[in-house]
Amino acid sequence: MNDFLKPIFLIRDESNFNECALKLFRYQAEHVPVYKEYIRLLKKDIRTIRHYSEIPFLPVSVFKNHSISDQVKTPEFFFSSSGTSGQTTSKHYLADIGIYDEVTIKCFRHFFGDPKHYCFLALLPSYLERPGSSLVYMMQHLIATGNHPLSGFYLYNHEELAEKITLLKNKNEKIFLIGVTYALLDFFEKYHIPLSASHAIVMETGGMKGTRREMVRQEVHELLCKGSGLDTIHSEYGMTELLSQAYSTGKGIFETPPWMKIVTGESHDPFATASINDTGIIKVIDLANIHSCAFIETGDLGRMLPQGFEILGRMDSSELRGCNLMIG
Repeated sequence: MNDFLKPIFLIRDESNFNECALKLFRYQAEHVPVYKEYIRLLKKDIRTIRHYSEIPFLPVSVFKNHSISDQVKTPEFFFSSSGTSGQTTSKHYLADIGIYDEVTIKCFRHFFGDPKHYCFLALLPSYLERPGSSLVYMMQHLIATGNHPLSGFYLYNHEELAEKITLLKNKNEKIFLIGVTYALLDFFEKYHIPLSASHAIVMETGGMKGTRREMVRQEVHELLCKGSGLDTIHSEYGMTELLSQAYSTGKGIFETPPWMKIVTGESHDPFATASINDTGIIKVIDLANIHSCAFIETGDLGRMLPQGFEILGRMDSSELRGCNLMIG
């Protein structure tokens, strides 16, 4: 799979991306049985597709009932979605967990620099309480790579977390605090620890998990800024069915690494591309998804901006889903 993996980390422009996307699409259209059948049902001729925006996007719901795999080798691992409120869970089968490890580090470095510069504090109760979370695995890998002695996970032990943040703050060490939204709100309501942007990043992953009323992102970020003393709250946009993540460094505007791209489909015709600034269905191209499907229609609503994209909610017929569920 090096024929697919190495080139994506060398992507520098639209031409590079399009070339890599078309190459992977033609492979998956032939070797991923479920995707191959989906394309057949759409009556699409893969030979006529010349640009990544024309590629058929597999609905994310298909992961709930099918194994999406190129079947080159037996999957060694799988991630599963949260299945909030009794919903059917999705499974993302991985033939090579090493790809996820590599992508996680390269993606983090692209946005935030060397993981060794941070102490990672993960406040992820709802994710830690179930098996198969890709977010937990990602943080485990970042913690292991960063190798800071104080890095770790937190369920509901907020007092211990507050003590550790205070210690790191007093030592002027860089803090990367990531948490499910409701847990961060609970924490900063109880502990007001003024942080500096030069030494701390606070990142929410979205989701109230039924513990709080849903809030618009602006309201959430205002509360988190008030509790942390920071001017900006970061966000992560990811999902079980992907290997890469998009990140927002403020105001809910997300950007992708070079090997990942967002396309928006018109809400009344998902096969048509929405214009810049128009609300549409978020479709993700994740070229790291070599062994499953790199072209996924998420069911999220959003819009492309001149720089980046934003998430506005979910399609009415779609289930609410874990990693960034806030209505923006």
